[in-house]
Amino acid sequence: MSGSEITRLLGGWEGYRIGTVQRFEAGEKGLQAEVWIELLPLKRRRMRCSGCGRLVSKVHDIEERWIRDLPLLDTATWLLVWRRRVRCPDCGAKLEELPWVGRYSRVTKRLAESIGRLCEVASIKHVASFFGMSWWAVKAVDKQYLAEKLGPADVSNVSAIAMDEFAIQKGHRYATVIVEPYIKRVLWVGRGRSRESIRPFFELLGPEGCQAIKAVAMDMNGAYEAEVRAWCPDAAIVYDLFHVVMKYGREVIDPVRRAEAKRAEGDRQACKVIKGSRWLLLRNKRNIESQDDRIRLYDLLEANRNLMKVYVLKEDMKQLWDFRYPKAAKRFWKDWYRRAMQSGIEPLRRFAKRLKPYVPGIVAHCRHRLHTSLLEGINNKIKVIKRMAYGFRDDAYFFLKIRAAFPGIPR
Repeated sequence: MSGSEITRLLGGWEGYRIGTVQRFEAGEKGLQAEVWIELLPLKRRRMRCSGCGRLVSKVHDIEERWIRDLPLLDTATWLLVWRRRVRCPDCGAKLEELPWVGRYSRVTKRLAESIGRLCEVASIKHVASFFGMSWWAVKAVDKQYLAEKLGPADVSNVSAIAMDEFAIQKGHRYATVIVEPYIKRVLWVGRGRSRESIRPFFELLGPEGCQAIKAVAMDMNGAYEAEVRAWCPDAAIVYDLFHVVMKYGREVIDPVRRAEAKRAEGDRQACKVIKGSRWLLLRNKRNIESQDDRIRLYDLLEANRNLMKVYVLKEDMKQLWDFRYPKAAKRFWKDWYRRAMQSGIEPLRRFAKRLKPYVPGIVAHCRHRLHTSLLEGINNKIKVIKRMAYGFRDDAYFFLKIRAAFPGIPR
């Protein structure tokens, strides 16, 4: 078998031939066995400039470079590559462009790809241990691999977006994730949840991209809404059911339940039942499968009129997101608002007044069937990514991992 055939089978190092090969057992040069392969450049008349891609024939100089490759036969493989710098008429002295290694990379492209694939399912520490590399080297390779694989975010042909926040660190430190809901693709991630924090995304969209946005799904974050109104004045704001119901539970059900428990302090059994009913009152009715829980809920609501009112109005409020016609949704809202104001329950009346300015965004769901439940699932996946890495200190790397986890459904 010729040397060129061996090169093709073992490495495929295009433009080079194998010179000397040495093997060192574990302990001779390091903790693991190593193979050193010298690669000598083939004599060819035309080489490609890595700066402009132009074919040139003159060599400026040759320098040696050690490059790590995929293990051969379970042995760490190092390549001693004699790299040429070409003399380009346009760029000057530039490295020769090679298809199997980057311009300044110290690992081959296939090793970088293998590290990137393993980092999708394992921590950097485990990948570094597997290849016998340092933590910092693996992290740098994976970050570069993701940046080249993903490239700049493609925000063309985007007609709808959904945005939500997620906790990035302890101490109420948040980041914002923006997705294209129809194909489930993360478009952009940035630290913070203020107007200034999300402004770079709209600058990335540009005037034409902002004009193409027809609807934006979000929670009732005033900063998000103000920035969307400033950049996309014609876009419909769509408020999500999940966040409204969560707010209802926090501002209505919890205060009413605590007040009723305090009022029933003379009856220890009744007080205990009310105090232990928080999650039962917050859960969706159709998700209560246990017969015992159904009986508990029925007995609780039958015995307490105020809890019955807030529970029934909670279930009725969710029907606002089932309507397909805006006029019907508005009529239903007016009826719900009237009942809330006539309930005599102050937390409920206060919540209804606060919700009233957001009704157009709720009714907009009739025309734009958007929600942020997809984002809640993405947020859970983000927690897994963060937990698997035991946290991230590099925001850019963390955000690349998030984008890579949600590339979207192919169009």
